[in-house]
Amino acid sequence: MAANSVNIQQYMQNIGVEARKASRLMASASTNQKNIALNAIAEAILREKAALLAANKLDLDEARANGLDDAMLDRLTITEKSINGMAEGLAQIASLADPIGEMSNFKYRPSGIQIGQMRVPLGVIGIIYEARPNVTADAAGLCIKSGNAAILRGGSEAIHCNQALAKLVHEGLTAAGLPATAVQVVETTDRAAVGELITMKQYVDVIVPRGGKGLIERISNDARIPVIKHLDGNCHVYVDDDADFDKALRILENSKTQRLGTCNTAESLLIARSVAPAMLPKLADMLTNHGIEIRGCAETCALVKQAKPATEEDYYTEYLAAIISCKVVSGLDEAIEHINEHSSQHTEAIVTENYTKARRFLREVDSSSVMVNASTRFADGFEYGLGAEIGISTDKLHARGPVGLEGLTSLKYVVLGDGQVRA
Repeated sequence: MAANSVNIQQYMQNIGVEARKASRLMASASTNQKNIALNAIAEAILREKAALLAANKLDLDEARANGLDDAMLDRLTITEKSINGMAEGLAQIASLADPIGEMSNFKYRPSGIQIGQMRVPLGVIGIIYEARPNVTADAAGLCIKSGNAAILRGGSEAIHCNQALAKLVHEGLTAAGLPATAVQVVETTDRAAVGELITMKQYVDVIVPRGGKGLIERISNDARIPVIKHLDGNCHVYVDDDADFDKALRILENSKTQRLGTCNTAESLLIARSVAPAMLPKLADMLTNHGIEIRGCAETCALVKQAKPATEEDYYTEYLAAIISCKVVSGLDEAIEHINEHSSQHTEAIVTENYTKARRFLREVDSSSVMVNASTRFADGFEYGLGAEIGISTDKLHARGPVGLEGLTSLKYVVLGDGQVRA
């Protein structure tokens, strides 16, 4: 483990050198090898449940002693169910089609040559994340299947669990005849390691930060390497004039109350004025019964006795807490305008039985996931059938939404000829 800034720099450089070497081997690895590695890691994770839970308990004990808040503790906690989920995610990634080497879009040119494109790995992916130990398994799996090498720098609060998972990942890679250095989990908790990682452009091709807004802003501002990111998840549920109340109740309840500390949790409720008197008090009672504080506009406060007045800042806020903002709007036009102004372009949902309005919402709301009559909590790589996700991107280049296998690849042009020369 590195002990000072000079050692940190050398330590990270060594990791970078090994990652670059491993990336070349991973790019040529067979689909079978990659799947053997993924299934071996999944089996090892299930086998070592007790060890992973014990490591997580060490992390949680230290986190509580250090005063981490409830939202962070929630993200840090793993259970037998979440361990099963890690293994299932890896098995699902193994079952997915291998994108590497796939060729498409071929067409003949007048010269007789054929032009097409081939899907290739990005190379070395640096992933910086806080709290969630499952990211270690998800990120490793996606990078392995997409033929990339990964440098994983988890938060200091999850160091014990992340190192326990790293050992199992290396076991699986070795079993498949792949380099263990294809996935390296940074062992030091020194923050200087992050500064080194995001500037090692000779070794790292892309950075993916996962965590709080402060972390992601720092990475985005300081990185000398392309970044795939989202800053926050200010997600909306809009209850339309033509909404079915029972659907609205279920969708809002799940979107807001299932888990408070996730980026796809609803943070704002919009409701059409024509249905607000009948629906909003009942929706508000459901939220209150779940311990959710409601901060609303003047119309909301008039209809909901327990609501507190909202500030303009509330409508921009990702709470990650038992708070929701609420606004009564004139209809679809104002809802779309409000969302496009205040959202973080993560995930938005409309509840409506009107097909025409649903299509407009899908087309005009500028977010990475847009939903009709479904909970915002579905905005997730596993739920989308990606096996897992490396993160959720609210950027428009190079990937958007949950980033799975294809998001970790690029395209190169390939040319097939039969002796043609340019005139």
